[in-house]
Amino acid sequence: MLAEHRVDSFDDWRDAVLELWRNARYREERYSAIELAGYRKYGEFRTLDALELYEEMITTGAWWDLVDALAGHRIGELLGRYPREMRPILLGWAKCDDIWKRRSAILAQLRFKRETDLRLLYACIRPSLDRPEFFLRKAIGWALRQYAWTDPGEVLRYVREHEARLSGLSRREALKNIAGGGFKAFTRV
Repeated sequence: MLAEHRVDSFDDWRDAVLELWRNARYREERYSAIELAGYRKYGEFRTLDALELYEEMITTGAWWDLVDALAGHRIGELLGRYPREMRPILLGWAKCDDIWKRRSAILAQLRFKRETDLRLLYACIRPSLDRPEFFLRKAIGWALRQYAWTDPGEVLRYVREHEARLSGLSRREALKNIAGGGFKAFTRV
C-alpha cells in the first residue's frame, strides 16, 4: 500500500506521518505512522530535519511500544548518520524532565553492537540511575543487556561498578544473558 501512494518531498512525508499520528483514534494508526516514518523508500527524508517530527512522536506517544520503535530505529538511525550532531541532543534528552526522551536517549544505540559509543551510552544512563520510574530502569537494563551480546565482560564490569545505584530490575535485565553466573552474583536473597 505504501508503494502505491508515494510522496515526493520531505514536507509531504512529514505531513503524512503527522496526519496519521495526530489524528489517530486507535493505537494501530500510530503504528502505521511509525511504519511510514521508517518506510525504506523514504530514507532520503530521514535526516536531522526529521528530528522534530520524531521528538513530537516520542513525547506525545509517551508509552513504551511507540517510543521504543522510534528510539531504537529512527533516533538510532539519526545517531548513526549524524553522530556529532546527535550526541549533544541525546545528552540533553538524557537529563530532561520527559522520561520518554530520557528512555529514547538510553535506547538509541540498541542495534549498534560493536559500533556502540560506550561513553555516550553511559552518559545517557547516568542521569537516570537513581530515578524510580520503571520504564527508565527497564531501559537501562535493556540497553546494557543488548551490549552484553557484544561485550559481556564490559557489562559485568559496569554493573559491578554501579551496583549500589542500579535498581534490581536494571541489574537483572543487564545480566540476563551473561553466562558464568554473572546474574547470580548480583541477585539479592
